[in-house]
Amino acid sequence: IIYDHDLSVVKTLLTKAKEANITAVIASDQAVIASARTLGIEVHISTQLNVTNIETVKFYSLFADTMVLSRELSLRQVKKITEQIEKEQIKGPSGNLVEIEIFGHGALCMAVSGKCYLSLHSHNSSANRGACKQNCRKKYTVIDQESGFEIEIDNEYMMSPKDLCTIDFLDQVIDSGIQVLKIEGRGRAPEYVATVIKTYREAIDAYYDKTYSKEKVAVWMEALNTVYNRGFWSGYYLGQKLGEWSDNPGSNATQKKVYVGKGMHFYQKSGIGEFKIEAYDIKKGDTVLITGPSTGAQEMVIEELFVNDTATDKATRGDSCTIKVPFRIRLSDKLYKIVEA
Repeated sequence: IIYDHDLSVVKTLLTKAKEANITAVIASDQAVIASARTLGIEVHISTQLNVTNIETVKFYSLFADTMVLSRELSLRQVKKITEQIEKEQIKGPSGNLVEIEIFGHGALCMAVSGKCYLSLHSHNSSANRGACKQNCRKKYTVIDQESGFEIEIDNEYMMSPKDLCTIDFLDQVIDSGIQVLKIEGRGRAPEYVATVIKTYREAIDAYYDKTYSKEKVAVWMEALNTVYNRGFWSGYYLGQKLGEWSDNPGSNATQKKVYVGKGMHFYQKSGIGEFKIEAYDIKKGDTVLITGPSTGAQEMVIEELFVNDTATDKATRGDSCTIKVPFRIRLSDKLYKIVEA
C-alpha cells in the first residue's frame, strides 16, 4: 500500500532499480504500476491483487506481461485461465502472451492473498507495507466470552499455516499451463534457497525428460525436509477447501546448522581454505556449510583437516585450521557444521 507521502520515494526507488538493470518489479499498488510503466520497467502483478479470473487478467494485461495468480485457486481453475489466455490471445505490453506465475513452495499467509491486518491492529505495523510482525505464528487459546471457559482445540497454532510444497504433484502443476513457478524464500537462509531451488530444478528437468517418478519425489522430499519448514501441505491446488496448520512455533527440518567459525584466507593455487574456529568443534567426516554474499551456500564433507600445517582429526575453538575446498572462500564467509535436528 502506497500513500501520497510515499510517491516521491517510490519514483526514486524505481529510477534506481532501472539504473541497476533489474528485470522487473512485482507490484500491487496502481501508483507503483503506473510509475514503473512510465519508466519503461516491466511489471509483474503481485498475488496481493488477487487475480482469480480471465477478466482480471485482461484488465491487467494493459500493464503487465506476467501475473501471479491468487494462492487460493485450484489447478483446475489455473488451467482454465491459461487455456483462455491462449484461446483469446491475451497479450501484455511486450506483445507476447501473458505469462502466468503461481506459488510452488514456501511459507503461506493465513489471510487471503496476503491481505492481513493483524500486525497493523496489534503493533501498528502494516503487513501490507512490508512490516508483518508474524502474529499468525504464535500460540493462541480460544475462550468463550460468555462462560469464560477455554475451548479445547487440537492445535494451539491455529493461524500458522504449514508451508506449501508441490514437488509431489509438480507434473500436474506444469500441466496446468503456467510459465513461472514462484519459490517463496523471504528471510530464509542461503542454504534454504540453494536446496529448494536445486530440488525444484531437478524435478522440472525430470518432468521434461520424462523421468519424473514417485521414487525421485521421495528423494526430493527428503532433501526439502532438511531445511527450514513448518511442515508441508499441497495448498488449495488439489481442491482442498480448508488450510492445514503447523503444530509448533519453529522449524520441522530434519537437520540444522551450528556456527563453527569464519573464513580467514583462501590459497588459490592449492585450493585450500583457512578458517578460525570460534564456536563448535569440527572433525574429519563432518558435513559443513560455507556461506557468504559472493560464495552463496556451499556444502561439503571434510576429508582432510590441518591445524598448524599438521594433519589432525579435530579442530577446536581457538584453532586456525585449513581445509581443501572445491570453490573460492572469502574473508566474510561463515563456516557451519550440519547436524541432526
